[in-house]
Amino acid sequence: MAASDRATLLVRRVRAAVRIFCRHRYKKKWATSFAAPSPPRLALQYFDVNYGAQLGSLWPSVRVGLLSEQKYGALINNFSSVEAVTRRLSDLSSTDLLQEARGVVADNPGMMEEASAQSLLTSNLTCFTFPRGDISRFPPARCSALGLLEYYLLDAASLLPVLALDVRPGHRVLDLCAAPGGKMLALLLEGCRYLSANDTSISRCNRLRRVLQSYVPRELRSEDRLRVTSWDGTEWPEEGIYDRVLVDVPCTTDRHSLLEEENNIFHRLRMKERQRLPLLQSQLLLSGLRAVVPGGDVVYSTCTLSALQNECVVERVLGLAASEFGIHAVVQDLRNFRDIFRKTFNFYQESRLGELVLPNLTANYGPIYLCKIRRLR
Repeated sequence: MAASDRATLLVRRVRAAVRIFCRHRYKKKWATSFAAPSPPRLALQYFDVNYGAQLGSLWPSVRVGLLSEQKYGALINNFSSVEAVTRRLSDLSSTDLLQEARGVVADNPGMMEEASAQSLLTSNLTCFTFPRGDISRFPPARCSALGLLEYYLLDAASLLPVLALDVRPGHRVLDLCAAPGGKMLALLLEGCRYLSANDTSISRCNRLRRVLQSYVPRELRSEDRLRVTSWDGTEWPEEGIYDRVLVDVPCTTDRHSLLEEENNIFHRLRMKERQRLPLLQSQLLLSGLRAVVPGGDVVYSTCTLSALQNECVVERVLGLAASEFGIHAVVQDLRNFRDIFRKTFNFYQESRLGELVLPNLTANYGPIYLCKIRRLR
């Protein structure tokens, strides 16, 4: 074959290879036309991998619960017409979960000595729920003759951190991450002497004020009883002055992440924010330990199943508090809650620190994690 023919053949082969390459190459403008997975879809993929490994055989039932309609409880507003609303909710075949829990304690005298049982017996809270398997919903709350709403609808398991805190009438209490306001209202109903409710978001603080206006009499919203602030909770300026501190931190909010597009932490633009959550949670819990008096209690809580955001944060902060600030604290035992509230909630039986309420179709509350920590004198 002549040199010119060989050159012509080579050119043809090169051109053919280029055409094949161009036909099959990755085309960015085409790839970007495909819809990206939605945040709820990404959340489900993430949970399947992580919670599947963490919970094992329990995950399928928990997964179904998270993807199903959540159950609510009706927290009675003690500043409204209590007898009338109690009678009306009883007619709906709902019952007071706290009264049922007190019955469990009464039937087991050995529980009486436990701090968790004592906090339940002294609580002023009343919360109605429907029985297991009953998916009825409470009607919207009415205004009483006093112009205040009669009850607040919330995940009934979210009252467990408040009960664990064991607030007494003479206590000064800090709610470090107070919005949307259900736990704040419960703390006020417990009759604490002074409550400082904080949230870094100004819009969420405005929501707290609306809750207060709707549920609390004006005379109890005075500055000597109640304060709402929008300070940075990670750099809380007050140290060692509160008897009780609730640290209900921002988290992946598992149920919201699976069901809602709006404000979803799994949105691709919020990836770094999601990755920084354990650090933020640690800083907030550390602020809570610094704010409580020696001998006082802090309750750390989340609405996620993630061990990384739950037990791991507690373990890390206990070490940091001791090494960096000389604050020594110990985790308090709340295992009695599993027996006391067994008729209402499903508890994870293998928690290393604190307690975790698992969603389930028969009792679709949670997830709620809580851990009680006492600062030593």
